Amino acid sequence: MPRYHAASALLPGGWAADVAIACDPSGMILSAVPGQNPDGAERLSGVVIPGVPNLHSHAFQRAMAGLGERRSPSEARDAEGGEDSFWTWRQTMYRFVRKLTPEDAQAVAAQLYVECLEWGFTSVAEFHYLHHQPDGTPYDAPAEMALRHLEAARQAGIGLTMLPSLYRHGGIFGKDPSPGQKRFLNDLDGFWRIVEDVRGAMAGDPAFGLGLAPHSLRAVTPGMLAEVSRFDGPIHIHAAEQPREVAECEATTGARPVQWLLDNMPLDARWCLIHATHMTDAEAAALARTGSVAGLCPSTEASLGDGIFNYPAWAKAGGRFGFGTDSHVGTSPRDEMRQLETSQRLARHTRSVVTDGNRPHPGRNLLDAALSGGAQVSGRRIGAIAPGCRCDLVELDDGHPALTGLAGDTLLDAWVFSGQGNPVRRVVVGGREVVRDGRHVARSAIARQFAAAMRRLAD
Repeated sequence: MPRYHAASALLPGGWAADVAIACDPSGMILSAVPGQNPDGAERLSGVVIPGVPNLHSHAFQRAMAGLGERRSPSEARDAEGGEDSFWTWRQTMYRFVRKLTPEDAQAVAAQLYVECLEWGFTSVAEFHYLHHQPDGTPYDAPAEMALRHLEAARQAGIGLTMLPSLYRHGGIFGKDPSPGQKRFLNDLDGFWRIVEDVRGAMAGDPAFGLGLAPHSLRAVTPGMLAEVSRFDGPIHIHAAEQPREVAECEATTGARPVQWLLDNMPLDARWCLIHATHMTDAEAAALARTGSVAGLCPSTEASLGDGIFNYPAWAKAGGRFGFGTDSHVGTSPRDEMRQLETSQRLARHTRSVVTDGNRPHPGRNLLDAALSGGAQVSGRRIGAIAPGCRCDLVELDDGHPALTGLAGDTLLDAWVFSGQGNPVRRVVVGGREVVRDGRHVARSAIARQFAAAMRRLAD
């Protein structure tokens, strides 16, 4: 039975010293007791925080991170309103996905998951819509690409919530898809086949969870969304990412995307609205009351020029949120937290935004939100060092130059806002060490597979 001893650990009740952590053979925490001697346990001499959930990933996009930054040709910009934007980037993505084989997808996902683990993400919600062959024909095993992501997660040792995505149309509501979307498309029957194959492949494995991801109001009809909404588990959907999306939804339905969902879907704590960037104050207040989580991806939202989340209205309403890495231009929880806070500072011309009079440390507040919001919409018992949760631990090196001499919430502020180095020293997932001395235990082998895939994709 794995046992760890943390010199300092963040427990649900706050910081504690000399914490003995025991877990069962399946990787679930049995006890986490402060004030204990090491007694032969594996010692974690730094500062231990719960593993951070990553609530939004399109793993294949890790292979194109940095490749969609150049200025688009004038004809591409003219077709999408005259400027580079999310919409021109999307055309680049469509061209890129034509090349990916199942082997490539697995290699890329495994590399991404290694990088996430090395930075302190211990689980990932994979919003998976790259289902079929380049011409749109299903593979012999319809869930082939999803199953490759499960195998990549096993290789890397990361926890995973698989979110098969329903994607049928190319605009609100029921517009024909574009040729670049062929690999994504399913009707409901094909979608449910994929879901059931994924369910069977992960059965009995506590490292995995299952949810659903109707892609967006652009990609499904109201009838499809109603069918998916009956699922008893996490439901993730892109919403209000772009001003153009909001305008198209208003023109078609008479309502903004978040308002349409509030009016027509049974939103509750199962739901995660990815981005939710362009919400009015009234929408933010109403959505917060449902218990849904806002899935924020600040590095990607900045990269794509999406806009800045309406945090003041969301916070005022007590809204819950967590963090994802989406297109993987960044793979660190610290950097997503920093980007949210600093973007708010730029927009509001103030400092220490994610704080209040009782909670003055933004680093701690951002981490707490990431843990609780990410766990809620993962469908798994994660996000806390407590009995009944997965034994997912991140040890921060308190001797790292960014953290030296610091402790508690002040150390978390420094972790989020100080320097560019990575103070993550060890990572444990499900009771098993996967990162040691800052390096993933299988980094070299997985990196070789990734390099081979990238060479093929570059041909």
